[in-house]
Amino acid sequence: MGLFGDFKKFALRGNLMDMAVGFTVGAAFTSVAKSLVSDIIMPPLGYVLGSSDFSDLFFVLNEKEPDKTYATLAQAQAAGLTTINYGLFINNIISFLLVAVAMFLIIRMVNQLDKSLEDAFGGDKPQPGDPDNKKCPYCLSTIPFRATRCAQCTAELPAVEGVPAS
Repeated sequence: MGLFGDFKKFALRGNLMDMAVGFTVGAAFTSVAKSLVSDIIMPPLGYVLGSSDFSDLFFVLNEKEPDKTYATLAQAQAAGLTTINYGLFINNIISFLLVAVAMFLIIRMVNQLDKSLEDAFGGDKPQPGDPDNKKCPYCLSTIPFRATRCAQCTAELPAVEGVPAS
């Protein structure tokens, strides 16, 4: 089949396409979460804590003029100072936590929807007399009896006669 054929087979597998869609949605979701943190959550939180925004919280490492102060991070960096930007770090931690909570809630909701659909339509419950598992003929891993694709090697498996595909 050659190198090109192998690459085409790899690139067109369902798992790789799902992962590409996941990365794209994740990047868009991250930009929305960062905007939520920097534009909606941080200004009121900074107001309550006495600072207008956490992104301007920094610590100067190499002071060229010890008696001179800088109101913003941009001013300090424009003056050529080396800074520790702990305010940006706080913003990123809050952003990460928001993304993690939102993804948890989305995954939880999808799992509940999946369970309710499984309960409504019978799901993949084995029929009386069906074994629970079978062996993949390619990689010999144990997979569910009704599976039509191996979870380990992603090989397409022949359908079992009389058993609808899952």
